[in-house]
Amino acid sequence: MKRMKQLWFIVAVILAVSCFFGIKGYAANGADKSIELTYSNFFPPTHIQSQLAESWIKEIEKRTNGRVKISYFPGGTLLKGPQIYDGVLKDITDMGMSCFAYTRGRFPTMEAIDLPLGYPSGEVATLTVNKFYEKFQPKELKEVKVLYLHAHGPGLLHTRKPVHKMEDLKGMEIRCTGFSAKVAKALGAVPVAMGQGDAYEALRRGVVNGTFTPVETLKGWRQAEVIKYTIDCKDIGYTTGMYVVMNKQKWASLPEDVKKIFSDVSKEWTVKHGKAWDKSDEEGYKYSLSLGNKVIELNPEESARWVKAVRPVIDEYVKDAKIKGLPGDECVKTIQIFIGEPSSQ
Repeated sequence: MKRMKQLWFIVAVILAVSCFFGIKGYAANGADKSIELTYSNFFPPTHIQSQLAESWIKEIEKRTNGRVKISYFPGGTLLKGPQIYDGVLKDITDMGMSCFAYTRGRFPTMEAIDLPLGYPSGEVATLTVNKFYEKFQPKELKEVKVLYLHAHGPGLLHTRKPVHKMEDLKGMEIRCTGFSAKVAKALGAVPVAMGQGDAYEALRRGVVNGTFTPVETLKGWRQAEVIKYTIDCKDIGYTTGMYVVMNKQKWASLPEDVKKIFSDVSKEWTVKHGKAWDKSDEEGYKYSLSLGNKVIELNPEESARWVKAVRPVIDEYVKDAKIKGLPGDECVKTIQIFIGEPSSQ
């Protein structure tokens, strides 16, 4: 009987040890297993917005103590800009950064951000797009997890030929995306839909004679090398809303503490992106001027003509939004209010 008790004791110890190491092995191979994700971006790796995405990745990895590993694909190496949103939905990439304007009609509420409403800076545009999203929570983005949004400083006209008045634009081919195509048409130009990745060659070869784009592209995308003039038309300065989103199922699978880290870092990087857009604009101006390019200031009367000419673009958005059951007029008024608020808010 005594021997039997000893045998049962030994069996119990063996089972206990096995359970201990089994649980520990599960933790090592299951609960604590690193989370591997992919991130696609259309910006080239040398661009500040791409570098910020990469620093965001490193910060996530740092704060999760290496539990999260993110493989980064900049410069359209995995997916081109217009493909990124669908790529996130279809789980081709777990996360992605791109522009709403690259898929016109898909984001009818968020498109209001891109209207020519006179954005003064990238910081203001970035604050505006995030506050706008928080206020309206558009259904068009319910399929993904929105990590954060950002937007560039005032989109201006850059040309190979001088433009002092609207008549100079008549028949001129201008590269555009989103609503900037309607702006170009309203001013008498011929809009040519094209992403930033193709703009340099199109300008160099004379396929287009100008581009509507933020000043940062003059250095960030080297476009100062293939234009001669920047037309300072800030009164109709538009922006381009950009998203950083994650596959919704992938987001749901993350532990709660990891989700919090993603949210905290994203909130911090929103501010960084806005300020980086403005710094990039400053560098774009300097680089362009260093190559001998010139800035053309519109006189007040001509600027007022441009504002009046593009007003139908805004009115058309409001009308189309109402047809779709969206509060187009409220969207525009809200954006104008946000633009006028201090940047510190």
